[in-house]
Amino acid sequence: MTTIVSGHQDSLGDGQTSDLGLAIISGPTWVEPFLSRMERSDLLSHRNGRQRKATGTSPLLDGMRGTHKREMNIAVPEEEAEALIGDSDSDNHGHRVERGIRGELGSVSLLLFLYVLQGIPLGLAGSVPLILQTKKASYSDQAFFSFVFWPFSLKLLWAPLVDSLYFSRFGRRKSWLVPTQYLLGFFMIYLSGTVNLLLQSEGGPQIVPLTAVFFMLAFLAATQDIAVDGWALTMLSRENVGYASTCNSVGQTAGYFMGNVLFLALESADFCNKYLREEPRDMGIVTLSDFLFFWGVIFLVSTTLVAIMKKESGEGRGDRGVQEETQGVMETYKQLSSIIKLPTVFTFCVLLLTAKIGFSAADAVTGLKLVEAGVPKETLALLAVPLVPLQILLPLVISKYTAGPRPLDVFHKAFPFRLLMGLEYALLVWWTPSVRQEGGFPLYYYVTILLSYSVHQVALYSMYVACMAFHAKVSDPLIGGTYMTLLNTVTNLGGNWPSTVALWVVDPLTLKGCQGAVEQNCSSAAAAELCVDAGGACVTTLDGYYVESVVCVVIGLLWWLWLGKRMKQLQERSPDAWKCRVNR
Repeated sequence: MTTIVSGHQDSLGDGQTSDLGLAIISGPTWVEPFLSRMERSDLLSHRNGRQRKATGTSPLLDGMRGTHKREMNIAVPEEEAEALIGDSDSDNHGHRVERGIRGELGSVSLLLFLYVLQGIPLGLAGSVPLILQTKKASYSDQAFFSFVFWPFSLKLLWAPLVDSLYFSRFGRRKSWLVPTQYLLGFFMIYLSGTVNLLLQSEGGPQIVPLTAVFFMLAFLAATQDIAVDGWALTMLSRENVGYASTCNSVGQTAGYFMGNVLFLALESADFCNKYLREEPRDMGIVTLSDFLFFWGVIFLVSTTLVAIMKKESGEGRGDRGVQEETQGVMETYKQLSSIIKLPTVFTFCVLLLTAKIGFSAADAVTGLKLVEAGVPKETLALLAVPLVPLQILLPLVISKYTAGPRPLDVFHKAFPFRLLMGLEYALLVWWTPSVRQEGGFPLYYYVTILLSYSVHQVALYSMYVACMAFHAKVSDPLIGGTYMTLLNTVTNLGGNWPSTVALWVVDPLTLKGCQGAVEQNCSSAAAAELCVDAGGACVTTLDGYYVESVVCVVIGLLWWLWLGKRMKQLQERSPDAWKCRVNR
């Protein structure tokens, strides 16, 4: 669910982003159920593989962060994998699913709850950049904090360890799930007692320790995701295993919503005084400290219940007694190395890592600039809710055009439209101060934001769905799961690093002058203090965001004209060019 609160890009997916800081499902979170079925049907239709892995994707938010795709990291036996696909058009099959799900409501509810828990720390991490922005944190600080959103894009590095190392007596998935969730609970309780000090210290927010703690939360959430994804495929019966992707998408989205949108609304004094209280107060109904403590306790209590009451079957077997394949750690890493060494794959990865540079200013900075201009952060978060139906329908519509032999043609056509939206966002930020009124912003301003974001989503989802379709098309069926996971990871990283860099360069590109004091300047923090001490004030003469927006669009156009054609040409390569020689 690419999720971005700070305006970070594409990772609870394209690592996709909610460019305007619209907090919830800015990335293709809802694409996952559809794409996971599409990828499985494409990869599992081949009967000659040694392993079968189900993969899905998930992002969360762009403008508020974040992005990341989720991958199912468990190998599934061939006969079981084929059963996952099944004949959904059969009346008998449909009746069997309906009857079977009633007997597994407990397992489905548990999966849904585990994915909700997973979304809570992600949503909280996504809300912190907006809080930092209200505390006048620098964009360099925002860039440093953006590393919090990287673990979901990097979990491929330790996913083989989670799949292969475990205590058989305790359970293959519980061996990682239980300690990971305990650590999440303890970290959240610890953070509840220190977060106010970290955010409100005398010298400004303490970015390094704040980033370190939330990075650990994201790392643990990504590890929990690996364990839950694997357990999902064995906890449910064959005819009901398709509900796993639904639990994944709905659960993490709901958790992210509570940790981000709901928290920002309840934490806002203005929102609570306007809609929830009769007598105004100086603070919201909840604080970040209260919210962290509450969910920390929920993590500890629920994890204890899962550890005691939910059993896994015997060694190497899931809850339904199906033998799970266990691939060696070194074998998995060797496969990854063999894939990346293929010339076509290496070229494709380079293109994926550079394709989103042109969108980085719009995706990573726009939301923060709107908050800086006075738009309430909780209002931006709530504006994402009306867009959920659009985000559900877009993948279904776009998939009709990406199902053919050349899905990257759609990617190439949508690319310039998404670039132009970056300029439109810059104009929106420039226009914002002029429409601000004493009581806030007029309704037509928020309507303009919604329309802008809706148009942007069409381009974003067109590129995302096309890219995922191409991943499924070219992945070597012998190692389909590993192949897909690698390509998804590179796609996520291609959104993460430009967003971090985009945040980092805003301050250096911004020019400020000292007004009201002679022979003073604002070229540095120390100089700005001297300006203020001399009775002057630092005034922005050139906002680096606008410079960066133009530069990014120019870079993006050059990429589209030169490298975009090379990406389209990859569709013409023979299937053998994408196959690992070690598996031939």
